[in-house]
Amino acid sequence: MKKIHLEIIFGTVFILISALLLAIMAVKEQDRLGEEGRLSAYEGQQRASQIEFGAGIYETNCTSCHGEYGQGIPGKAPCLRCEELFSARMEEIGWQGSLEEYVESVVTTGRQVSTRPELYQGEGLGSPVMPTWSEAFGGPLREDQVKSVAAFVANFEEWGLNPELVPTPVIALPPDDPTALGRLVFVQQGCIGCHTVEGLSTATTGPVLNGLADRAGSTVDGMDAEEYIKNSIKNPSDYVVSEFNDGLMPANFSELITDEEMDLLLSFLLTLSE
Repeated sequence: MKKIHLEIIFGTVFILISALLLAIMAVKEQDRLGEEGRLSAYEGQQRASQIEFGAGIYETNCTSCHGEYGQGIPGKAPCLRCEELFSARMEEIGWQGSLEEYVESVVTTGRQVSTRPELYQGEGLGSPVMPTWSEAFGGPLREDQVKSVAAFVANFEEWGLNPELVPTPVIALPPDDPTALGRLVFVQQGCIGCHTVEGLSTATTGPVLNGLADRAGSTVDGMDAEEYIKNSIKNPSDYVVSEFNDGLMPANFSELITDEEMDLLLSFLLTLSE
């Protein structure tokens, strides 16, 4: 028998064996999952991919207002992973659809005015307080991108309704370094979403804080730097920085942090020299 005939025979046998093995595997897979199970597994994979895609969109477009971890920024934009969004917000506004559909609608059209101006003012630059994001209304996001970021936010629901599931981050900081701990308070409380600090944040909603420690002591007669900074946190309407609107800084911010956190925050801010 010629060599070419042997190659054809061996090739044919290999193809037949491969086809048989694939058929056996397919039967076993169908037996294991069934048609419904395979469809469910596929849908789960697609949903996971959509959420992952939405996470990237959120990171690029939403963190400056809603925080890197969806924790919200006081006075600017609400928390997206807190129980209030998942357990009370829908009832409060009378929304009849799902939470995910609500998020889609808000992302699509944005907010011309704040629905809770006493709590959130967006960038504080007037209308809109939240930009229109959908291409259908002149925004930058396609419909699939809007749906994906809504799916990402809706995925917080299990954490929002069960806060104990959220892991506590382990951060290695020297316990006797108030400046480092104060910097952490500055980040965790969302200050980076409104203020610029060189090497840490680039936000422009509120005043730039570079050099704060140098100028704070000469801003108001009779107040040293620490007194002025602390008063600006506790009573932000007392001395409003020119070019910024009153009300951008939450009036109740000092109530949202402990006295210890206030002291640590002051320790950090007083290091911001030119």
